[in-house]
Amino acid sequence: MLIAGFPAGPWGTNCYVVATGAGAECVVVDPGKDAAEGVDQVVTEYGLKPVAVLVTHGHIDHMWCVAPVAGTYDATAWIHPSDRHLLSDPMAGMSRETTQMLLGGDYSWAEPDDVRELSDQQEIELAGLSFVVDHTPGHTQGSVTFRTPYADAEVSEVMFSGDLLFAGSIGRTDLPGGDHPTMLRSLTTKVLPLADDIVVLPGHGEQTSIGRERATNPYLLDLLDRGDAGRVTRGL
Repeated sequence: MLIAGFPAGPWGTNCYVVATGAGAECVVVDPGKDAAEGVDQVVTEYGLKPVAVLVTHGHIDHMWCVAPVAGTYDATAWIHPSDRHLLSDPMAGMSRETTQMLLGGDYSWAEPDDVRELSDQQEIELAGLSFVVDHTPGHTQGSVTFRTPYADAEVSEVMFSGDLLFAGSIGRTDLPGGDHPTMLRSLTTKVLPLADDIVVLPGHGEQTSIGRERATNPYLLDLLDRGDAGRVTRGL
């Protein structure tokens, strides 16, 4: 499997290009501001053809270039219906600081020509890859993660976690559509039950693993101390 990731734009948002290998079709995950050029560089270097754009959530730092990238390569954009409105109205999900930073600019956004909606536990086949979608609200109402199998004896899956889970932290919940108790519920039901060997590729910062976060992330440790993980594994 080929996974090429790079941080883009003023928020340093990680954009990922995923394919079975060089010369194949590929999927682009979270092309944020200034990501289109990086996508083009990866596509050109490895001879790839983007067929889909996966959006972990509708915040502007993750979807700024969704329409340009999808339009350039005639690719389909995938997003959860609860965040779909942010594709054409990202201001609805912005913080006051971000809104002030963009004041005075001539910006416009629109949905790509082809948009498909995601659902919890959906399995989608794209570019020869299989992805499991987990709906993980809390950072936004329509936040999702994407998990795909990884052919490595030490790694069972790779998870694109968006702004749900970071190395040592979790996504903020003080923005429009955010909710902290809902975020904790998503972490409890969608992250804690996962295998330790899963590699986590987050929306910001360095890669990590479920095992590392289970052992060191203060938010997950707090949930474990409360016994929430046990309730999840017993299905209660």
